[in-house]
Amino acid sequence: MKKIAVYGKGGIGKSTTVSNLSAALASKGIKVMQIGCDPKADSTRNLTKGIKIPTVLDILREKDKVELKDIVMEGDLGVLCVEAGGPVPGVGCAGRGIITAFEKLEELNAYEIYQPDIVIYDVLGDVVCGGFAMPIRGGYAEEVCIVTSGEMMSLYAASNIAHAVKSFGKRGYASLKGLILNAKNIEKEEELVRNAAKEIETDIIYKIERNPLVQRAEEEGKTVVSAFPESDMALEYKKLTELLFG
Repeated sequence: MKKIAVYGKGGIGKSTTVSNLSAALASKGIKVMQIGCDPKADSTRNLTKGIKIPTVLDILREKDKVELKDIVMEGDLGVLCVEAGGPVPGVGCAGRGIITAFEKLEELNAYEIYQPDIVIYDVLGDVVCGGFAMPIRGGYAEEVCIVTSGEMMSLYAASNIAHAVKSFGKRGYASLKGLILNAKNIEKEEELVRNAAKEIETDIIYKIERNPLVQRAEEEGKTVVSAFPESDMALEYKKLTELLFG
């Protein structure tokens, strides 16, 4: 079982990228589990016809006895979908919520029972506190990718995430695989990201070009891979899966 965490600033297209990666892998018959680690709980909606699934924290608040079927939903192409969720607005800590969700998945032996070939953690990277850093720790992801654009705040978040990964790396935790440039078509974007990658001592793994098919697919509650499987854009995501997972 290979485990990878994909981080990035909110709104950068991280969940779109991750769900298309999951769909591309699943379309090849690979068993994938995607775990959304964002209080918005919208990581998997393009795999579930645009519908938000119940989150682990929601179910824990509602039920005394939680079963795997309550928190693991089968999405498009058979992708296993989990959303950690977050606290009631204004009460509690989102980072702590991720830790609670992970603990519940372990307690219920989710990985052993479902036996996914690949687990992808989709993690909000605006704040890299202890909870949001959970997927980097031992026993979870082996590698971390960061989705970014050339926008300043996106690159700032990427730098913070890279710093956290390297700090944990000294303990034998996850390693930084590199940056995924999700292009916004701003001026000198590739140069800006290349310079940022150099500063944080990593590489640009892949550049995803802007394409209107992404939005068209999302309007249908689908990934590009599922909605437009023969498109050039679907092929781009399939190429990225080859680079990340071989």
